[in-house]
Amino acid sequence: MSLTPEQLEHCVDIVEGGEAERKEIERLTAQYPDLTMEEAYDIQQRLIARKQERGQRVLGRKLGLTSRAKQQMMGVHEPTYGTLVDYMLINEGEAVRYSELIHPKAEPEIAFYLKEDLEGPAVTGAQVLAATEYVFPALEVIDSRYLNFKFTLVDVIADNSSSARYVLGGKPSRVTDLDLSLMGMVLYKNGEIVDTAAGAAVLGHPATAVAWLVRKLHERGEKLHKGDVVLSGALTGAIDFHPGDIVQAHFEKLGSVTLTCKE
Repeated sequence: MSLTPEQLEHCVDIVEGGEAERKEIERLTAQYPDLTMEEAYDIQQRLIARKQERGQRVLGRKLGLTSRAKQQMMGVHEPTYGTLVDYMLINEGEAVRYSELIHPKAEPEIAFYLKEDLEGPAVTGAQVLAATEYVFPALEVIDSRYLNFKFTLVDVIADNSSSARYVLGGKPSRVTDLDLSLMGMVLYKNGEIVDTAAGAAVLGHPATAVAWLVRKLHERGEKLHKGDVVLSGALTGAIDFHPGDIVQAHFEKLGSVTLTCKE
């Protein structure tokens, strides 16, 4: 470990302050260039523990960097994950407040709702599907706290993988009725098509991404729990939005999810 416990806590202070004060921060690796991936997840874990101490509840997890193109762009070989806390959930029809964020972007995702715990070093996509009660269309709002949205892999992990807000939409659907890899999605902004994709954009199949997450959590002695929501990763690149904008993702068979933004 390259950082002392005191330095790890200092990193948590920096990231937590950026989110709480809604101000951009310098990336942690500018001050701690030898920060490791394991230490970055330690910082994330400590950050979430502080939120729980204040009475905030963990609702699930989210994946990031799940597309091969994004991994190549970032020069990494695997995804990242973050933790979803109750204040991040926005009910559909309720507007996201831009004033609570720094430089938010929206991403379309497929969300899993689990009916049983998932843990272990060798969990497969098939096991993920068997443990899933429902899937939903979702829009995640990412909001890196770093200056100009510039960071390294370990920086973004420490920043809870840019987690900020998310919206679940459509209707709960059984995975047995769907082929998530072939499911088409159209992303709109203010009524105009911005992008299209299919579920295969997420590591070939969204359940494959969730299985990776379970295996990664196992390395740290953690697991997914019954009732967790898991955002399986973005099907397209993230898009900017501002007050007055409406972002909508329409998924074949799953339905639509809509995000509105106000000051």
